[in-house]
Amino acid sequence: MPSFDITSEVDHQEIRNAIDQANREVVNRFDFKNTDPTIELDETSITLRCASEDRLNALRQVVEEKLVRRQVSLKAVSFANIEEASGSSARQRGELVAGISSDKARELNKFIKALGIKGVQSQTQAEQIRVNAKKRDDLQTVIAACKEHDFDIPLQFGNFRD
Repeated sequence: MPSFDITSEVDHQEIRNAIDQANREVVNRFDFKNTDPTIELDETSITLRCASEDRLNALRQVVEEKLVRRQVSLKAVSFANIEEASGSSARQRGELVAGISSDKARELNKFIKALGIKGVQSQTQAEQIRVNAKKRDDLQTVIAACKEHDFDIPLQFGNFRD
């Protein structure tokens, strides 16, 4: 029985490269002089700091531009509201979204069942979803439908088996 897996993963190496490129660009840009911009990356988040809120928005734009250039989906980073930090500076934290939460898995399963394709089954396995069908064409229809619908998380389709 043909099947495939739906996962939501981020490439940490590409994110690290994008952050390094953004840091290099910000150091050389005139509009960031004397604003003390910093971009910090850890395993689960990106923290942006700058002297003012408008410079922080520009810093976020540079980071997003570098992520897109590295083919990292912007859905992989969920930015929170801008906070006032010490010394009259602004801070913004972006959480890296990896894995499919149980709520999103339920939403995906419901969406696949609502397609009404006969013989298609989906089930949640840890942080991924396995989709089975009798026909390969039905699986390709499910993939196309999932790509068109916006689930607010980056989706990858892999482990396709006949």
